[in-house]
Amino acid sequence: MAEEATNQVTYAQAGVDIEEGARAVDAIKETVHSTYRSEVVGDIGGFGGLFSIAAAKQMEDPLLVSGTDGVGTKLKIAQLIGKHDTVGIDLVAMCANDILATGAEPLFFLDYIAVGKLDSKAVAEIVGGIGEGCRQAGCALIGGEMAEHPGVMDPNDYDLSGFCVGVVDRPAMLDPELVRPGDVLVGLASSGLHSNGYSLARKVCLEGKSLDEVTAPVAELGGMGVAEALLAPTRIYVKTVQAVQSVCPKAVHALAHITGGGITENLNRALNGRVDAVVDLSTWEVPAIVRHTCKAANLGEAEALKTFNMGVGMVLIVEADSVDDVRSAAESAGDATYVIGRVEEGSGIVRYEGEGRLL
Repeated sequence: MAEEATNQVTYAQAGVDIEEGARAVDAIKETVHSTYRSEVVGDIGGFGGLFSIAAAKQMEDPLLVSGTDGVGTKLKIAQLIGKHDTVGIDLVAMCANDILATGAEPLFFLDYIAVGKLDSKAVAEIVGGIGEGCRQAGCALIGGEMAEHPGVMDPNDYDLSGFCVGVVDRPAMLDPELVRPGDVLVGLASSGLHSNGYSLARKVCLEGKSLDEVTAPVAELGGMGVAEALLAPTRIYVKTVQAVQSVCPKAVHALAHITGGGITENLNRALNGRVDAVVDLSTWEVPAIVRHTCKAANLGEAEALKTFNMGVGMVLIVEADSVDDVRSAAESAGDATYVIGRVEEGSGIVRYEGEGRLL
């Protein structure tokens, strides 16, 4: 038995620390509980998260809507400067904003955190951001997974993915088929690059620079360092869109979440084949960090528009008579708005006017 014990190789010796995992779970319990809605059944720690959908019985034709996404290489910036408390917001935003495009209310969220070496303090910061994102989106964090991957990932490396489920009543669903000529494009301001285009942003803004250089204050970025400005979390538009729908039912016909591919390759997803979206590039301000990144990459306007959101994180396609009311409701909920264009007869594409006035 003594010889057998001497030759024993434990899970911890293989690089997986179960005790640190337990400490991490304890560290995130308060955050998880802070996101709970009345429909949550039970607590974390089970094999599956439980959520009552009894309220859907009041709907005429309830549809569950799901979305999954990650944060991408923006995580590398968080790891570079040791700031882990905002990328969780990005994770929730990318999922919740996507299902919002149908008009769905986000109900619950699950996360997956893969790490090279488990650090309960860093995990607590990451999940703290996820909790904040869930509170902003009004959804409950009902479960998740923390996986330690020694030998596969570097000790300080981690990756995030998430999954969001919402519900919408089919008669109230936003639908590109509702879009018609004469509708107006109302843009909701972004907070920066959000969570897209970071492979390019890191290459032109951070690559080859020291930590001191990327954290040094930059006047054009309001005194923030480049790395900090790039970490600005993605806006979550759930409560704003809900406020608009409450004040102006049926006024919004469709919605486009402006993610990877920019306005060029996302706004068309909210159109049917009988209309075009005409976007006036002179109608909004580009955030400083977006302008800084485009300048560093020497990007032309057309390329920038299919890479970054360029300052517009979401586009609402709105009936013309309701534009003022929609903007007032959105701004009262905390989001700046712009009238960025119109809908015309066409074939389902995005066209631009005012070229040369965005950058």
